[in-house]
Amino acid sequence: MHIAIAGNIGAGKTTLASKLAQHYGWEAHFEAVDNNPYLSDFYEDMNRWSFHLQIFFLNSRIAQIHHIRNSQNPIIQDRTIYEDAYIFAKNLHDSGLMTSRDYQNYLGIFNTMHNFIQPPDLLIYLRADLPKLVGQIEKRGRDYENNIRLEYLKNLNKHYEDWISTYKESRLLIIDVNQLDYAARAEDLQLIIQKVDESLAQIA
Repeated sequence: MHIAIAGNIGAGKTTLASKLAQHYGWEAHFEAVDNNPYLSDFYEDMNRWSFHLQIFFLNSRIAQIHHIRNSQNPIIQDRTIYEDAYIFAKNLHDSGLMTSRDYQNYLGIFNTMHNFIQPPDLLIYLRADLPKLVGQIEKRGRDYENNIRLEYLKNLNKHYEDWISTYKESRLLIIDVNQLDYAARAEDLQLIIQKVDESLAQIA
């Protein structure tokens, strides 16, 4: 069983992945953030480092998928390979922060990899508005995220909604997290667990 959590920066993917892994006894796979050699440079100069960053994430995600498909354990994944291509790389190109040459090169690599991957059994999308995202980002206090612009987050949200509206790869569970605090409130976490249980029952 492969469960993946999708959502914008600050939506609460890592926290929820940890909580669900603990509850169900799943193995959790997290996004390569702390050991990412490009992330800090990227937020300082997006034009310069956008292609390098996306290639790093793409490689990291493929390695994750390879492990997931060879594992005997149920796995929950923080962010998907689809987001790398359909959200972040696309947004960088549309915003003029990645050249068309680099973007087409990136898409070529992604499309080749796409032929060899399987989608998650369940995709959980965390829907969050800008105030929620900003509040969460400020709360966790990562220095390199201080340079994230509101316009950047807003554009990402639009790309997320466009992608989710056409997602057909696997079962989809959409959770509006604007009024939820599952890190602090047990009842909010239980509400999500109930929704996940219902979705998993329909897969089995």
